[in-house]
Amino acid sequence: MASLFSSRLSSQSLSLLINIFFIFLIFLHFASQNPPPSGSIQTLNSFAGGDSDSCSGGLASLDDHRSKCSYIRSQSKCGPQGYIDYLKIFFCIFGQSPVLGHLVLSAWLFVLFYLLGDTAASYFCPSLDSLSKVLKLSPTMAGVTLLSLGNGAPDLFSSVVSFTRSNNGDFGLNSILGGAFFVSSFVVGTICVLIGSRDVAIDRNSFIRDVVFLLVALCCLGLIIFIGKVTIWVALCYLSIYLLYVGFLSVSHFFDRKKRMSDQILRSREDLAEMGVSLLGYIAEEKLALPEKTTQEFKIVFEDSPKRHRSCFSVLVSIIGLPLYLPRRLTIPVVCEEKWSKPCAVVSTAIAPVLLTELYCSHYSGSQRNLILYIISGSIGLIVGILAYLTTEKSHPPKKFSLVWLLGGFTMSVTWTYMIAQELVSLLISLGNIFGISPSVLGLTVLAWGNSLGDLIANVTVAFHGGNDGAQIALSGCYAGPLFNTVIGLGVPLVISSLAEYPGVYIIPSDNSLLETLGFLMVGLLWALVIMPKKKMKLDKLVGGGLLAIYLCFLSLRLARVFGVLDTDR
Repeated sequence: MASLFSSRLSSQSLSLLINIFFIFLIFLHFASQNPPPSGSIQTLNSFAGGDSDSCSGGLASLDDHRSKCSYIRSQSKCGPQGYIDYLKIFFCIFGQSPVLGHLVLSAWLFVLFYLLGDTAASYFCPSLDSLSKVLKLSPTMAGVTLLSLGNGAPDLFSSVVSFTRSNNGDFGLNSILGGAFFVSSFVVGTICVLIGSRDVAIDRNSFIRDVVFLLVALCCLGLIIFIGKVTIWVALCYLSIYLLYVGFLSVSHFFDRKKRMSDQILRSREDLAEMGVSLLGYIAEEKLALPEKTTQEFKIVFEDSPKRHRSCFSVLVSIIGLPLYLPRRLTIPVVCEEKWSKPCAVVSTAIAPVLLTELYCSHYSGSQRNLILYIISGSIGLIVGILAYLTTEKSHPPKKFSLVWLLGGFTMSVTWTYMIAQELVSLLISLGNIFGISPSVLGLTVLAWGNSLGDLIANVTVAFHGGNDGAQIALSGCYAGPLFNTVIGLGVPLVISSLAEYPGVYIIPSDNSLLETLGFLMVGLLWALVIMPKKKMKLDKLVGGGLLAIYLCFLSLRLARVFGVLDTDR
């Protein structure tokens, strides 16, 4: 009882700290907009910005924080990629105490990862689940389409932002490949090491199918990177790899189900009686074993304790949590039975068009054009809000036009996921300028690890406690997830970028390390593809140790280059 209540209390405390920090950072953002300190900006431009094409190069040539603050105010190339100017906050506010500035930006990085995951879990995935029910998709089709989209949403939108918004395509490429490498090598290796002594085996055909499709996708991607340019037709062909995978998986699932049904019919008469007797015995046993004290404990936990403490602390958490909760709640229509609220639904339909306009106008300049678009979107939102008020009930979500409501919730959850991913990419690029590290390295490590942390925890837990079925589910996720991110997470940005250059070609950002990352990633996949069948598809410690060694060898090599320990240019 005490542990359950303490876990709820710690969760509320975490939410409280996150929201307080969000308010503090917004205050810092506005405080950093003060006029620049006195000094000659022209002198700074001639000293630092004259021969440097990048913001980090100009900052590296300056010594004190005042000159760096003036420099970033005067250089458009140091402007923010998102809504908050992190360079101004770091150099103009925390210039005299950089350690505190590092702590603030690191904490905000954690908050953005939390927001990205919470938006996907609380809004994006529920809308996808409801859509799959309305569209009556089979479990297999829902798993490889909507569920994969829900799990890969952070990687997908971070990649789209890096290609379209921040013009750092190499950042997106490294983050997707880094995440795929981390999951397919480090996570799989960890699972094999942890359960290697349990004699757990997985399905051979499913494993070979997923790994081979991932290898084919990586070979095609490597060819695109090697050529250095891509047309709209090549990007569409690359994107179609996942459609082939979905089709192949659906056909395999159809024949497997047909075979299982025929086998089940042959032995149904013999198994039915035995299964019925054992099931009834199990139910009776469980009912007799349930003590009455357990029910009383649950009543004490969920009724008495929270009532004594909820009046002060929970209300405080709810009030301070409004800056992070309210904007999403009032712009994303939620139509599930548990969270239905007619006032929130009406307000969200009215404000959603204005938020979409804000996202669109943030990519363009011109106040007159923006004002006209805001007036139009505000009028549309007012009309839609009135219609929502007249056609909905307070007691339950709307039964009519449910697909329209679900598509609206899906669209707005996508919008919020994109905006948070844009801010996350902007922060990582700013951290790269602060530390003098290439943003692609941060994408390969920090962003890839942050987006893949959920896969590490979930897959390892399922494999460790789920037996053979749990190991099968975990291993399938460790390869199907990277396949989705590699094909869809990079295919969609490539299609968008090449379409913007049509009838020309889109030039892939030059990064020599991309092919090296691809090589190490494919070595890890080939290691598992060769050793696993020889071990009779058992999750052996040899497989896990080899995968971990490959990933750690690659990571050590990249970090040695970043910190100057290894110089390959000589």
